[in-house]
Amino acid sequence: MAERLLTIEDLAEVLGLPVSTLRRWRRKRTGPRGVRVGKHLRFRPGDVDAWLEKQADPQQTEHAPPAA
Repeated sequence: MAERLLTIEDLAEVLGLPVSTLRRWRRKRTGPRGVRVGKHLRFRPGDVDAWLEKQADPQQTEHAPPAA
């Protein structure tokens, strides 16, 4: 195991969001994938990165000209 698992509080800090938002997203199944370690919820940094990629604005590309 190369990466440290994140708690929901860790993830909230990394994303700059309230924990309540992450919990709401979990209920709606729209947030990053979590894993259960016993009764504890944890997040793999790689899963969070993959989720963030999916959230990227599809209108933005590396080659698009800057907005005027």
